[in-house]
Amino acid sequence: MRINADRLVGEIEALAQISETPYPSVTRVLFTGPDMRGREWMVARCESAGLAVRFDAVGNLFARWQGSDPGLPAVATGSHTDAIPNAGRFDGVVGVLGGLEAIRSLQTAGVRPRRSIELIVFTAEEPTRFGIGCVGSRVMSGQLDPARASGLTDTEGVTLDAARLAAGYVGDVASARLGDNAYSAFVELHIEQGPLLERDGVEIGVVTAIAAPATLRVDLTGPGGHAGAVLMADRSDPMVAAAELVSAVDQVARYIGGVDTVATCGLIDVSPGAVNSIAREVRLAIDVRDTDGGRRDRVLEGIRVAGRNAAAKRGVGHSDELLNADPPATCAEAIVAEIQAACVELNVVSKPMISRAYHDSLFMAQVCPTGMIF
Repeated sequence: MRINADRLVGEIEALAQISETPYPSVTRVLFTGPDMRGREWMVARCESAGLAVRFDAVGNLFARWQGSDPGLPAVATGSHTDAIPNAGRFDGVVGVLGGLEAIRSLQTAGVRPRRSIELIVFTAEEPTRFGIGCVGSRVMSGQLDPARASGLTDTEGVTLDAARLAAGYVGDVASARLGDNAYSAFVELHIEQGPLLERDGVEIGVVTAIAAPATLRVDLTGPGGHAGAVLMADRSDPMVAAAELVSAVDQVARYIGGVDTVATCGLIDVSPGAVNSIAREVRLAIDVRDTDGGRRDRVLEGIRVAGRNAAAKRGVGHSDELLNADPPATCAEAIVAEIQAACVELNVVSKPMISRAYHDSLFMAQVCPTGMIF
């Protein structure tokens, strides 16, 4: 049994052309024109394969190949097609179009599965528009409160509720939560987004666990002032405290965490943001991840303490807010074993891996046995 590689590559290239930015970069932000055109393009491919297509209230797309026993929970696969600005053409798309190609290959081979197979295209895996990733799978798994999801707001003040309704996705957000036994298993194919497979000359990464992400926002405030007029002895500069906290993020992760602990300060917003002005307000966004939820939380607490200490040392105001702290996921042993067995059968080199980037699989693992293939 073989996939049609030319068709798959051609479809990846075709979808990459549906973008706000010119090829080879891809930009498809949630519910914008390119995202909606990409969805329409995807529906047409699924329907041409004889799949029954539906959407839920937040815009998750489901394309089902009916099995011989429709009473059994389905096996699901899929990923996402939304893309951050200037993304690559494979991120998410490989898991969506790869899943579709797998279904078509089974159809061509004359296979009729007992369980239905469902391809899922998740809404808003990327956090670009509403500041939180995996909105669709969070809602499906019950990990995001429907009221909070509805009220998520983009930089233009548009709520998720308003955006989804304008895009044609109606119904209560709560209705998108999956019922018990919706799926018997979920498997996601994804690019690694890291250097390990290429560096080691390995073709397939068999994911055994997905790291738990947490996001901490820290606000530091001071009186500000003119950069030339305020003497050094009279300053309470939140930017200096921020610099100390950025360094502490790295140190705490290295000395409190383990080999799978990572922490990054990826965003600093400074106001008023002028070269000749002492900062009045500094906001930092800090990302901490680990496969061990307890260890990650200890690192988070160490960073919070470091932030309070830096603020006190510099005489500036301090507050912090934990925006999310998601649970880690362990991939189902049976699915891991099947992936490894398939690699052996096909004489494909593989290695077990941790997913330190999080994906929709992190939340699907709350719903059913889950695995990932890099």
